[in-house]
Amino acid sequence: MEEEIKYKPISVRRLLAELQSTSTLMVDLAYSSVLFSDKDLAEEVIELEKKVEDLKTLLLMNTAIVIKDAEDAEAMVGIMEVGGVADTISHAAGSISRIVLLDLGADPSILEAFGKTQERLVKTKISPGSVMSGKTLGKLKLETNIGVNVISIRRGKELIINPGAKTTLMAEDTLIGRGSDVGVVEFDKLAKGELKAVPRPKLDMKGESV
Repeated sequence: MEEEIKYKPISVRRLLAELQSTSTLMVDLAYSSVLFSDKDLAEEVIELEKKVEDLKTLLLMNTAIVIKDAEDAEAMVGIMEVGGVADTISHAAGSISRIVLLDLGADPSILEAFGKTQERLVKTKISPGSVMSGKTLGKLKLETNIGVNVISIRRGKELIINPGAKTTLMAEDTLIGRGSDVGVVEFDKLAKGELKAVPRPKLDMKGESV
């Protein structure tokens, strides 16, 4: 029996931000689950699908409580449309992950669609001599320096999804990172110990990244 969602006073902006970030993460994890045939990642997507449903319900509650007249209702239409888009993305990601869980094999068109995205996914393992071993993500600043975001860490039987800045990486961790073509190559080399330091972004005369 599903747990009933009770009203919580949460700002609409916060709910929309969480819906957006969660649905985006689901797409990355769904693609990763297909690309790397990873059922654990697929199961995480299914769990997040339930979270999106709960967030959407809270969004409905928090918008409904502030609607006093037709003008308020009209102002909330756009907000509900955004919530609906996040929900649609969530269900699509869930459907992709169920393909992995049922061992049905992904349609080539799915992989082709993901392949056209600007960002790439890479799976790599941290070697004992890697500069990444023993450091937190906040210390490494991978997203700032090489444009790669770590979306999951597999540590033995443990799976860490969407790790934060305080998460410490360890030797033998298996990482999935998302970033540009160049960034994911550098990320892989850092994990394997082929690069001894995290590359710094090149700056132009104005001090901006190039």
